[in-house]
Amino acid sequence: MTEKVALVWPEIWLFITTCIVMVVGLSPDERVRKLCSWICGVGLVVAIGTAASGPVLGDPQASGLFPSLTPYAKALIGIVGLMLLPLLAGTVDRDLDAAIRAGKAKFDAIRTNRAEFYAFFLFSLTGLMLCASADDLIWLFLALELTSLPTYIMVTISTRGTRSQEAGVKYFFLGALGAAIFLYGFALLYGASGSTDLVEIAGAFRTQAANGGLNPIAIAGLAVSIIGLCFKIAAVPMHMYAADVYQGAASGVSAMLAFVPKAAGFLAIMMICGTVGWGHGGSDSALPTPIYILLWVVAAATMFTGNVLAIRQTSVKRMLAYSSIAHSGYMLVGIIAGPGTGDGTFWDNGLAAVLFYLLTYGVTNVGTFAVLASIQRVNPDGTTQEADEIDDIRGLHRTRPHLAGAMLLCVLSLLGLPPLLGFFGKVGLFTAAISAGEIPLVIVLGLNSAIAAFYYLRILRAAYLEAPDEDGPETRPAGIQPRVVAALLSAGSVVALLAIAQPLIANSVGAAQYVAPREGVAESASPIPDTVTSVETGLAPVEISRADD
Repeated sequence: MTEKVALVWPEIWLFITTCIVMVVGLSPDERVRKLCSWICGVGLVVAIGTAASGPVLGDPQASGLFPSLTPYAKALIGIVGLMLLPLLAGTVDRDLDAAIRAGKAKFDAIRTNRAEFYAFFLFSLTGLMLCASADDLIWLFLALELTSLPTYIMVTISTRGTRSQEAGVKYFFLGALGAAIFLYGFALLYGASGSTDLVEIAGAFRTQAANGGLNPIAIAGLAVSIIGLCFKIAAVPMHMYAADVYQGAASGVSAMLAFVPKAAGFLAIMMICGTVGWGHGGSDSALPTPIYILLWVVAAATMFTGNVLAIRQTSVKRMLAYSSIAHSGYMLVGIIAGPGTGDGTFWDNGLAAVLFYLLTYGVTNVGTFAVLASIQRVNPDGTTQEADEIDDIRGLHRTRPHLAGAMLLCVLSLLGLPPLLGFFGKVGLFTAAISAGEIPLVIVLGLNSAIAAFYYLRILRAAYLEAPDEDGPETRPAGIQPRVVAALLSAGSVVALLAIAQPLIANSVGAAQYVAPREGVAESASPIPDTVTSVETGLAPVEISRADD
């Protein structure tokens, strides 16, 4: 285990940062408490630097089915985490701090939530980074749960209304169901292979495939695991919670949910599918037919479900939630296409396309939610809430042109319009699927991209082509400058990252390098020997022979 420490130094730094934040966030001095976000930023920068210089392919510490995945994935997680950080400003304790400054309340450590909120944010990112370096089913399960459990509480405490509490309860119970399902799948994988180590499982499955086919328990374990992980990525049939939770939570938390659990789910699906391999160009390693059909159906159903339901929404947050579902379907196309021919080309490597798409989606998605978080809607009773409805952004270019510009760039990038960053992410999925011969799936992907244009352009029409409704709700700036910074940073990144798109693509190809499973099970799997002699029983030595199958 000591050699694995080199792989988890970014997580160690985040854990140290979390401990500091939990102490600083309980200070009676408001100026000290406000340092929590800055401390989180420093911790994330250190984690990114540590991850970028971490073990890569060829290093003795690197191993597994995806030996080069860890540095790229952890740096990606840290970068998106940094962009999410300013968006979370003012999510908790805003009213309490104002009451304390006005002398209407006294500081009470029990009532303040800043320490816990930022600690849970870091814990969730730590779990996501652990998913990237997981090489064992137990490790992977614990990492997935560390990613998700903090988000249940973050959703619940993200607003002062009851809607977020309702969303948190829904999210928790459905999350528990999803965890139970994929944990049962993991148990079946262990039963079919005799090991929890992913490389050993891959070797056992390769041996089974060479000797007449995979064990039915292995097929069932793969299928159940993927269905359970569909909750993490908000894919059909585990997508039902997304719209209610995204709408009920604060916009910053919704933006986090759109990336963090989704990234964890796709990393886990890559590793689970990696135990049986992908077929490409006549390769003798291929996804089992039932698993291929399952992924195909889930991908197509997820794309259509997300995009068709998004058309019917008047809430921008629900629209973006269904959009998030559709994007999961897009990325499943890359999972089906697999790692390509292994010649280091991005355009036929579905896994590299998925990793790059996670970056483009994570960066772009922050901006759309940041625009909503930067605007407040004034209710008839005088209370305020974050902008949500289409009416809230009607005529945005006249009242707040900088936010309208940010929304324009981010929405067009989500649509995949050239030459923005999202275009290259989506093209990678198209070319990988074409290279893998998945022409029907490419057609489905193209149709859904056209459907998505309807509701994305609807958002832009409201912001640019329509005038504010005089009889509609009154809106005003939220007054939290970091959220505006997050919107502009996201929109700027959609354009600025084009300058380094080629190195990012090359890194995604390197990170997706897949070491196909080989026949045989490692010694640590401890297969039952044909004969065991001289067993110490306390009586006379005996010989035990295993009956032939």
